[in-house]
Amino acid sequence: MRQIVLDTETTGLSAEAGDRIIEIGCVELVNRKLTGRNFHYYLNPERESHEDALKVHGITNEFLLDKPKFAQVVDEFLAYVQDAEIIIHNASFDLGFLNKELALMGLPPFKDHVSQVRDTLAMAKEIYPGKRNSLDALCDRLGVSNAARTLHGALLDAELLADVYINLTRGQDALLMDTDAGLDSAGLTRTLDFSQLTLKVIEPSADELAAHEEVLEQIDKASGEKTLWRQLAGATH
Repeated sequence: MRQIVLDTETTGLSAEAGDRIIEIGCVELVNRKLTGRNFHYYLNPERESHEDALKVHGITNEFLLDKPKFAQVVDEFLAYVQDAEIIIHNASFDLGFLNKELALMGLPPFKDHVSQVRDTLAMAKEIYPGKRNSLDALCDRLGVSNAARTLHGALLDAELLADVYINLTRGQDALLMDTDAGLDSAGLTRTLDFSQLTLKVIEPSADELAAHEEVLEQIDKASGEKTLWRQLAGATH
């Protein structure tokens, strides 16, 4: 599965009022592993950033003067995200700006170019109802280091969000089964004889056991320390 974790920085909060994208940062996941194939551009928005926005991202108007405009990178950007599953935190905000930029060029909305969009803010609200679910809060809760994040930056935030997403969904992937595996050529259920099958038992090494325990710890942390095996283990002591 190919997934793109995406973030933007903008001149302000309202695409409808004329604010524009000044930075796009994306990281690629294939089978839940970072590939290192990133997409990152600073963009000339052809307008100045609001003072409050500058305090958030620190990207000055002067820095952006010689950067490409969105129209100059749009083909590369759409080719990069084509047919991928997109992961965004507070997706409605970024989608509003992306759709506005595409509309200015007479292009279809962003969702028409990708397979689907997943919003990690909506996911986090379901898992942690009533709690703060900003990117910084999720980093703290899930043990993702954001020590390098003094200001918002699209690429850095996309990298952090990729780590948050992996931890947020660890152990929750769907188990895909081949529903036709137990059928014969006529589509009828066939009986399999396992009486002569001998399974070889391979004991895990110490390193494998340690790695397994680390995964269990991460799952437990992502669930808010509510996993059943931890509760059962505590009840036996």
